[in-house]
Amino acid sequence: MPRLAGLTALGAVFVSFAGGAQQAAAPAAAGANPLDVVPEKMPFDVPYGAPITLERAMVAINAAVAEARRRDWKLNVAVMDSGGNLVAFQRMDGAQLASIQVSEHKARAAVTFRRETKAWESAIQTGGLNYVMTLDGVIAARGGIPLVEGGRIIGGIGCSGGTSSQDEAACKAGVAALQK
Repeated sequence: MPRLAGLTALGAVFVSFAGGAQQAAAPAAAGANPLDVVPEKMPFDVPYGAPITLERAMVAINAAVAEARRRDWKLNVAVMDSGGNLVAFQRMDGAQLASIQVSEHKARAAVTFRRETKAWESAIQTGGLNYVMTLDGVIAARGGIPLVEGGRIIGGIGCSGGTSSQDEAACKAGVAALQK
C-alpha cells in the first residue's frame, strides 16, 4: 500500500517545506518586521494529486473514530478530496452538532492551504500573526491534517467535537491508518 503521511505543522510563515526537508528562512534583523523575510523556497509547496477514494477515506475515518471511541470522545470526522470536496463523513453518537461543519472546515482548510490547521493556531497564539484570521477559509484550531501520498496531497481529514488536541489526536490516527 502506498505510504501516506500528514504534513507536520511547520509553525508560522518563517519555515518552508521543500522536498520533505524543513528549512528556516534567514532570521530578521533585530527590530525588523519578521514578515519582511523572504524565504528561499515556497512554504508548504506540496502539489495536489489525484483525489482520495471513498474506500481510503473510510479507512481514515474508521481509524479516527476507533481512536475517539477508545478514549471515550464523541467526534465528527470528515475527509475531503484533493479539491476540497467532501468524500466521507461520520458523526459519532452524541457528538455536538456545531462540530459537523467545523470538522468539514478543518479538512477543507488542510487541503486548500496545504498545511495542518495547527499552523494557523500557532501563528496566532505564539507568533502573534493575528492577520491570518482575515484570510478566507482559515480555521485556527488543531484537527485538520492534509493527506499526502507519493508527495502529493490527495485529501484532508478534519475532526471536531473535543478539544483541539483531542481532535488532532484522532486525525493523526486516521493519517496513520493510511500509512499501513
